[in-house]
Amino acid sequence: MRQIDIDSLSEEELVELNHKVVARLRFLHQMRSHSAMLGFRIGERVKFHPDGGAVVFGILTRYNKKTVTVVTDSGENWNVAPGLLSKVDSAMARKNRPDDDGIAQFPNRTAEK
Repeated sequence: MRQIDIDSLSEEELVELNHKVVARLRFLHQMRSHSAMLGFRIGERVKFHPDGGAVVFGILTRYNKKTVTVVTDSGENWNVAPGLLSKVDSAMARKNRPDDDGIAQFPNRTAEK
């Protein structure tokens, strides 16, 4: 790796270098996140373990910029970093899902009057 002599840089040059470093790190993080996202498909059954809680099972419903949306078995929407998700194998899916008909169940929502 090539060396940069930062001792000879002015404050303005250091600020500019900092902005470039931060932008590059963000880009690399987004690329890793996007790559992890592509390991999952919309409609796929997944699980994740939130801090301080039990394992949550659900269906991946949407790709977001940095996260994916998972609708849990209880009908909650969670935005989860793809790196925290695991695929659920078919045996575990049947065990943890009351109706295994291959259709994602969403809660009924009624409009408020």
